Amino acid sequence: MPMFSRNATVNWSGTVKEGSGTAKAATGAFSVPVSFGRRVGEPEGVTSPEELIAAAHASCYAMALNAHIGRKGGAIETTRVTATVEAEFENGITIKASRLEVVAEGLSGVDVGDFPDLAAEASDNCPVSKALKGSLIVEVTSATVK
Repeated sequence: MPMFSRNATVNWSGTVKEGSGTAKAATGAFSVPVSFGRRVGEPEGVTSPEELIAAAHASCYAMALNAHIGRKGGAIETTRVTATVEAEFENGITIKASRLEVVAEGLSGVDVGDFPDLAAEASDNCPVSKALKGSLIVEVTSATVK
């Protein structure tokens, strides 16, 4: 079976509270600053593991949804997915949920009334949703726009 992998590296300097780092994709696709203070406080242009999880979940789900709609004979002109990762900061950080909001603009080939069920089913085929479902809540809210 074909396998593939991707990786990112974080170079961190200092303690957890006063330190900071840079998360870099091996592909060169991104290089972003990270810090604990910005993670639990106001982000001020600095990312966090939770935001990176949200980006991974939204992009994976968008692909899974379009594949699922395509297998049903439909298509979506534009898909907007927002993933919101919720975490609790008490005696450490616990990621609690990833909530997906999806808007399909220009849905064709499938009944608009079926879209909420199709959107929920697509989460079952999304590899990131599958990875997250074992440890936190994954929800999908959907809408269509002509």
